[in-house]
Amino acid sequence: MPEISRFLGIVIAMYFDDHQPPHFHALYGEHDVAIAIEDGSVIVGEFPKRALAHVREWRELHVAELEEDWNLSRKRLKPKKIDPLE
Repeated sequence: MPEISRFLGIVIAMYFDDHQPPHFHALYGEHDVAIAIEDGSVIVGEFPKRALAHVREWRELHVAELEEDWNLSRKRLKPKKIDPLE
């Protein structure tokens, strides 16, 4: 699972050739959540409320880059790094 960003102790990653809908994974401690790229909804998993707010804020800033990385990952190509939340 290639890491595409890291901020505030949160790791953002995508699996190669992952299932639909387009999404990314956020890892924070023992928590793992899949977030839809399109609208930021939680597909599966649980996350602390404040950390989830940071992930959603970051997603809003990088939707186009996430879509590009999703397409690369679907082709089993390494996704590009995305700037962290500042």
